[in-house]
This record gives sequence, structure tokens and C-alpha cells, in this order.
Amino acid sequence: MTDVLGINIPSESAIFLTVVALHTLAGFACVIAGVAAMLSKKRKGRHTTFGTVYLWCPAAVFVSATALSIVRWAEVYHLFVLGALASATASFGWSAMKHHWPSWVRLHMSGMGASYILLLTAFYVDNGKNLPGWKELPVIALWTVPAVVGIPIIAWAMLRHPLARQSVRTRP
Repeated sequence: MTDVLGINIPSESAIFLTVVALHTLAGFACVIAGVAAMLSKKRKGRHTTFGTVYLWCPAAVFVSATALSIVRWAEVYHLFVLGALASATASFGWSAMKHHWPSWVRLHMSGMGASYILLLTAFYVDNGKNLPGWKELPVIALWTVPAVVGIPIIAWAMLRHPLARQSVRTRP
């Protein structure tokens, strides 16, 4: 075991620690790019730049999570599943926007939002037991709090955001 900032890393292997470091950086980039895309005006420029960065970050997290899961499958297979779903829902949200599927704005918002919720869920499930405040919560809270907070925000955005409201009005 290696202790990094109070978090136990189950290996001292330089390769394993390098993958953990890359995984952590990609996860941090997801959080920053996701927030930046969410808070940017929805037009070409900042939103699309941060959105593209966000699209690739869950893929990088999934690749590194896959490598980490292979080594410790029995302990972390659930994180592999969450990473796969986060990457898939981000890809779904991007595809809806890119190909202008019917109701693409709402599909884009729900796909990207679900991806963000899944990434945060994986983070809290894996690390919550080591975080101040979170370590006192029951395990079920680590699994549900991101969705309990995130789903109402996504629903609110779908009901209130002008682009989402416009896509409802323009249906045939």
C-alpha cells in the first residue's frame, strides 16, 4: 500500500502509480471541462471547446479505469461499469448534437449530464470513504448523492433553457 494525501493506493508499482496519476488528471480535467461547458453560453466558442475537451476526458478516464480494473477486477469492477457508462453517455450526448437528432438539445443535455453524474458517482464511491464529510455518510449516499443533485439540475435546464424550450416548440 502507498498513501497519497490520505488515500491508500493498493500498489507501489511505478506503472500502476503512473496509471493512477493519469487517471486522476483525466478525472480532474473532466470536472473542470464539464463545469466550464455547463456555465458557458451555448454557442460556438467556449461551450464547444470545453464540450469537446469534456467528450474526450471520460474516454481517457475509461481507458485508465480499464487498465486499473484489470489489475483489481474483483474490487473495482463496478468502477469499470460506471466508467463505461460515463463514456457512452457522453458519446451519446455528443452524437445527438453533432447529427441533430430529433430533440437533439434535450438528448445532448441528458447525455452529457448523465455522463457527469456517473463520473462523480464513480469518484465518490471510490474515494468518499477517505474524504472529510463524505466518510461519515452511509455507502448508499456515495452512490446516490450525485444523481439526487444532478438529475433535478438537468430537468430544470431542460424545462428552462431557451434552446431546450425552442426544440419543443419547433416539433412538427
